[in-house]
Amino acid sequence: MKKLLLLFLFTGIFSNSIVGQNNSSLDPITTIEFESTIIDFGKIAKGSDGVRSFIFKNTGNYPLKIYQIYSSCNCDIVSKPEEPVAPGATGVIKVKYDTQKVGPIVKTITGNANLKNKLFTLRLKGEVLTKSE
Repeated sequence: MKKLLLLFLFTGIFSNSIVGQNNSSLDPITTIEFESTIIDFGKIAKGSDGVRSFIFKNTGNYPLKIYQIYSSCNCDIVSKPEEPVAPGATGVIKVKYDTQKVGPIVKTITGNANLKNKLFTLRLKGEVLTKSE
């Protein structure tokens, strides 16, 4: 019983330290400014290139760390800065929307970073048309 209790205790401490490395509340707070938080695909044909970029600038005084980005859509996060973005520097978040799915594009992407509110929101909109439209 003691061994089982120690195992749970050790596992809890170890997992907390791993999570803390990815999303540290000890990282200094900075600010971010996007050129645009909305990408408008407009009307695009099925099978078109669905890769787009959100360009941003670290407008704060400390390095910007993007911990995670979540997608609620038929899109992939192609790339995000893996290293901290220095104050005054720019960065890019690339996304790829699956343009094989015909219909309206109304999607949200949420990021987690060392910002005052922790989260930032990006949006995709537009419409994928059949090739004959």
